[in-house]
Amino acid sequence: MKVLIVGMGSMGKRRARLLKGMMPDVQLFGVDASPQRCEEAQALGICMFSDLHAALAQENYDAALVCTAPLTHAGIIDALLDADLNVFTELNLVSDGYEALMKKAADKNLVLFLSSTMLYRAETQYIKQKVQAFDKPVNYLYHIGQYLPDWHPWESYKNFFVGDKRTGGVREIFGIDLPWLIDTFGEVERIHVEKDSISTLEIDYPDSCFVTLRHKNGVKGFLAVDVVSPKAVRNFEVYGEGLHLFWEGNPKALYRYDAQQKQKLSVDTYTAFEHDERYSDNIVENAYVDELQNFLDVLAGKAQPRWSFEKDLGVIALMEKIEEA
Repeated sequence: MKVLIVGMGSMGKRRARLLKGMMPDVQLFGVDASPQRCEEAQALGICMFSDLHAALAQENYDAALVCTAPLTHAGIIDALLDADLNVFTELNLVSDGYEALMKKAADKNLVLFLSSTMLYRAETQYIKQKVQAFDKPVNYLYHIGQYLPDWHPWESYKNFFVGDKRTGGVREIFGIDLPWLIDTFGEVERIHVEKDSISTLEIDYPDSCFVTLRHKNGVKGFLAVDVVSPKAVRNFEVYGEGLHLFWEGNPKALYRYDAQQKQKLSVDTYTAFEHDERYSDNIVENAYVDELQNFLDVLAGKAQPRWSFEKDLGVIALMEKIEEA
């Protein structure tokens, strides 16, 4: 199998490494305009091109992965579909070109697969299972925060997409977490938003946002998102009469409350998990592997994608409402 990866930054290299682990015989090709990234990728055994059109003219690929900054996705995906390639793309965060891209993929009978990695976390799937099996109302509280300069410690936050208002750090967190919240608790019918800036970060969007969400099924949620927390945090709690779950963002920190024992009990959703030490402890590799496997299974006609451009349109519309509130 020949796979083209467009964008060989941190995520492109991660996808390449995982694909190689999943399919040792896969042939990987990459595109990046940065000479340094090209050298780094070549050291990993990836055949590199500095230009997408040159890459498309040189080889026939089975699929392509788009791992560039979100605002570049629409044009790249369009070119890949024109080349009759099935496409896996990272988070888009904006709906630029969605309708045209969905139509082109459908007309050409090509796969247009959208990443939503949190849907593949064993912890979120456990929470979804327990909540949807519970026949009583629930509420949830969720704080996700991380200090923006720590996202890419090797470069200034001003030099990659989180510095842009349309794809800023707060918006990216919403883009990452809203899909699994909606998948678990259902569509949102109304929101209340409070937001401001409490840091000296040089960004042109609020650095912290509090949102109350009322889902159509009656569930109430409180979501706090920020890019100023010195320690990366992901604290989730859902509760109802007879159900109480806690998650602190990593596989070792999922708990259920046992009312008889009057204590929190650990829930082990992974028999083993991989972790890249360069990242915070709330990042594990299993979900990325499972997501890539879902893409490969969709290509093989053995599965349906867990997320889609159609579903993402609803999440992006919700993010727009939050920002406009």
